[in-house]
Amino acid sequence: MGKTETIKERAVYAYLPSVEMKEQWTKYAEEMGTSLSKFVMECVREYIDEREDSAFVKRGELVHETGKLRERVRTLSEDLEARNALIARLEEEIRRYRAQIFSDKEFQGIRTYDKRLIEALKAGTIISDDNLLAELGAEPRDPDAVKSIAGQLEGLRSYGLVERTPKGWRWKG
Repeated sequence: MGKTETIKERAVYAYLPSVEMKEQWTKYAEEMGTSLSKFVMECVREYIDEREDSAFVKRGELVHETGKLRERVRTLSEDLEARNALIARLEEEIRRYRAQIFSDKEFQGIRTYDKRLIEALKAGTIISDDNLLAELGAEPRDPDAVKSIAGQLEGLRSYGLVERTPKGWRWKG
């Protein structure tokens, strides 16, 4: 049997929803330099190859995977939030500890100055008390933090590294 004898057995008829769609498909086929029949055949073959390819993922699998990923993001976000809260509490504890060292007049030992305080003072400009507190992330209503910073400034002043001016503190270094 030749090709012409099996033509009816191999034929597939497709009715498109509109004339415009048929014209669009014909235009695409012409752009590819092929007939409408070959264009449709190539599109169907490409679709089938994708379905048979192991990398092709079904929509249901994608929805399931997306749900799992969203749950993972939620869990990680909660974990991050808890860790950030813990970090904030620990930083506050460190601030209180440092404040205690500088506010205790009878403390003997090595006092560690806040690196951010030194950097803020060394910036080259006069810095007011309020700006200094803000730079260090200290609350003006927190007496321990204010005492700590005042103690550090007083220690630096006694070594001749800073001086108090009417507008604030200046690094002399």
